[in-house]
Amino acid sequence: MASLKALKIRIGSVKSTQKITKAMKMVAAAKLRRAQEAAVAGRPYAERLEGVVASLARTVGVGASPLLAGTGKDQVHLLVVATSERGLAGAFNTNIVRAARRKAEELEAAGKTVRFYIAGKKGRVMKRFYPTGIVADHDLSDMKTASFDAAKDIADDLIARFKAGEFDVAHLFYARFQSALVQEPMGAQIIPVAIPEVKGAKASDATVEYEPSEEAILDDLLPRNVAIQIFRALLENAASEQGSRMTAMDNATRNAGDMIKRLSIQYNRARQAAITTELVEIISGAEAL
Repeated sequence: MASLKALKIRIGSVKSTQKITKAMKMVAAAKLRRAQEAAVAGRPYAERLEGVVASLARTVGVGASPLLAGTGKDQVHLLVVATSERGLAGAFNTNIVRAARRKAEELEAAGKTVRFYIAGKKGRVMKRFYPTGIVADHDLSDMKTASFDAAKDIADDLIARFKAGEFDVAHLFYARFQSALVQEPMGAQIIPVAIPEVKGAKASDATVEYEPSEEAILDDLLPRNVAIQIFRALLENAASEQGSRMTAMDNATRNAGDMIKRLSIQYNRARQAAITTELVEIISGAEAL
């Protein structure tokens, strides 16, 4: 009877867990639509801003700003690891951290110094692998949805650290949303701003006139571009987190259902065996009389 009671308690526990995972799946699905729309809507602006900055940089030259020219060195690399504040999202956070670690190993193998800037609670796992390499742990717990203000705070902090000479190159790691099933870990250089080379592009090719001047506009756009790229990463992460959580909770709900079926079969077999044993004892006792 003890085993029957234990099986019954376990079945009840799994059913309770199944209710929770099903509810979390529904909540994630509701949040995913809005997060996905925001992520998709933010892509054209971020991509176009990168194009404008690249066009201006080719016109005035990369030496116009330290955010373009860099420090002249390539020794200290800062890896900005953007993750979520909550778990139970499948491999979402793990994949971002793994991508950052892989980049760090490549840089260290090349003799570079690697530092980490954590943005999001789940990125703190990096402290386990690089206990002395974390330079900042930016708290995003108050951010209910991805906001430009939060991205600008991070960008301002990074730019201040760059100007203070704390690092030479900064890379941003996040997950680009593709679907509820696919979230692609991404790594991109954000400081100094990477200018893609375009074949045949020359300064004389520019046909746009800028006011007050290309240099002044570039000085204003470069910090904004860093903030926008971080904002884009936060938007992509928000959608990726909900998509990954929805998939993970759906799988957990299905697994709980399968476990309930298996436990129910065990319970019924144990119950049938107990009844059979009682009947045998009763019959044996009757025959003894």
